[in-house]
Amino acid sequence: MVKFVRFIRYWSPPLLWMTTIFYFSSQLHVTVTGRFLFDFVIFKVLHMIEYAILYFLLFRAVYSLPKPQFTLKNQFLFGLIIASIYALSDEIHQTFVPTREGKIRDVIIDITGILLMYIYIKNNLNRLKKLLN
Repeated sequence: MVKFVRFIRYWSPPLLWMTTIFYFSSQLHVTVTGRFLFDFVIFKVLHMIEYAILYFLLFRAVYSLPKPQFTLKNQFLFGLIIASIYALSDEIHQTFVPTREGKIRDVIIDITGILLMYIYIKNNLNRLKKLLN
């Protein structure tokens, strides 16, 4: 029972966040300002933020596992790999949604958000330990 509660506590947030990303990727293309450049910047910054959050949640889930299973390096790497694969799969998914398109550029933008969160966590791990537990 304890393992199940622990699983829910640490793994449901990234799974729910991935579901949220999938839901929004399934929606028709929208604009905020009607001006291409402003909309482009707004949505690309949002992409970076949503994938930075996904990386944080995945890292938190792996960080919660018993330490002999994953070294700290592998904990960082696991989140990078899973979040990056999800970014790629999200863009592939968008090719099937009317008015949406999947682009490698967007995968790179998503991975940029992932890498920014990776750098942040790596540089502030001691301060973030309370959030991770």
